[in-house]
Amino acid sequence: MPLYAYRCTQCGHRFEKIQHFSSKPELVCPNCQGLLERPLTAPAFKFKGSGWYVNDYAGKNEASASNDSISTPATAPAAAPAAAAPAAAPAPTVAKG
Repeated sequence: MPLYAYRCTQCGHRFEKIQHFSSKPELVCPNCQGLLERPLTAPAFKFKGSGWYVNDYAGKNEASASNDSISTPATAPAAAPAAAAPAAAPAPTVAKG
């Protein structure tokens, strides 16, 4: 059920009420019995996860495409021990002559 915001046109009292879509809107202020109005409000939900335009269809540039190749914690392998980490290659030696 949606949450509707109400505002009194006389005293300015604001409140919210959960109502069915088919319910008639409130008309009388509970404080001063003045006329109520339902101001427009922003929805209180956000689309998250895969399957939405921002994730799947929005234009991607080179920088964001390279970030997509980085593994996420859910798919990253377990951390390797420090001894198994590859060592840096030794610097090439230059023959003196």
